Amino acid sequence: MFDGLHKAFSNAAKSLGEKELNEKDIKDILFELEISLLESDVAGEVIDSIKSDLKEKLIGSKVDKNEIEKFVKDNLIFSISSLFDNVGSIDIFERIDEKKKKNQPFLIVFVGINGTGKTTSLAKFASLLQEKKYSVVVAAADTFRAGAIEQLREHTNRLNLKLVAQNYESDPAAVARDAVLYAKSHKTDCVLIDTAGRMQTSKNLMEQIEKIIKVVNPDMTIFVGDSLAGNDTVNQAREFHKYVKFDGSILTKSDADAKGGAALSIAKVTSTPVLYLGTGQEYSDLKSFDKDIFLETVFGSLGDVKIEKIDVSTPEPEPTSEPEPTPKPISDDPFYGIKDNEIAKYSDLFDIPPPESDAKAIKLGNKIRQWIKDGKPKPGESKVISFNDEAEIHKQDKEEESKKKRGLFGRFKK
Repeated sequence: MFDGLHKAFSNAAKSLGEKELNEKDIKDILFELEISLLESDVAGEVIDSIKSDLKEKLIGSKVDKNEIEKFVKDNLIFSISSLFDNVGSIDIFERIDEKKKKNQPFLIVFVGINGTGKTTSLAKFASLLQEKKYSVVVAAADTFRAGAIEQLREHTNRLNLKLVAQNYESDPAAVARDAVLYAKSHKTDCVLIDTAGRMQTSKNLMEQIEKIIKVVNPDMTIFVGDSLAGNDTVNQAREFHKYVKFDGSILTKSDADAKGGAALSIAKVTSTPVLYLGTGQEYSDLKSFDKDIFLETVFGSLGDVKIEKIDVSTPEPEPTSEPEPTPKPISDDPFYGIKDNEIAKYSDLFDIPPPESDAKAIKLGNKIRQWIKDGKPKPGESKVISFNDEAEIHKQDKEEESKKKRGLFGRFKK
């Protein structure tokens, strides 16, 4: 499963590992990642989220070249893990137990279009409930598709379950209501309601689902999608969620899904968890979706990866004895914040001539501030650096020198 998604993320990590980290390389690799994710049926908004998150972590990071591939992989894992964490999880059986304490059946409506494996997924879930010793009644509320009732009856006969059904073209909401009444009168734990496969583009058919929801007021609504349908499944989930705020999804045919983008996309687009994956034709082939298994399938063994933001920035260099660059003044005036009498006193004490350039003035202003901070020591009590040392100062052209002589030091010594 998910070979396409594994390849997309792996290529991104390896490509960056062969280059120095800079904005151009990141841009190029993120573009390649976007193409690979599109080919893996990942929705556009999910790709944007992954790219934005990865770019934020990469730009400005200083990573040893040999560690770049691991750095990218770890942060991709963190991004995907966070996406699944944000939608949360649902313990269906805990919810069923809460309703049992109130002597009320737990109602689940299954929605999705024809051909996705919705009815079969319902039967698989019914088998799972039986394994956990819950009693089940099934409602054949798909009164539209030819053969739908017979298909469901075959499943319930095999599983030895009660089926509530009416004739074709009956009101599906009435069938669902009858099943709920049966469950209440027979102290049944769960009611599973099958619905007609609705094309998400048909407003009238979607409104019929809304009617069923309003009539029976289910405890959960589950969307069933086909993993192999790729972005079409994502679009179906998006549209269904507009009409029916389903609580989670079951993705069928996941055993044949070589791309893996559907699970990622549906979780992000609908902000609901993927509950189960259909992995075969048997009733036992319904597996709980596990984020960690998904990550290991896509990225390989997680090893010692911690699912948290990875900080691999190199430490700041140790300070040296070399003089620091001249700080940028907080004002255009090099002597900003220094009183005139302090400037004059410093000049007299240390026999400092007027500065002849911006550089000299800025350095002098900084020296006077330090002198004031040190308690205004007299000559001999501290070391004073001469500002006539041309090795430290850039020579200014005649125009600049003339300008500063006229105005910069006009207030220094009169």
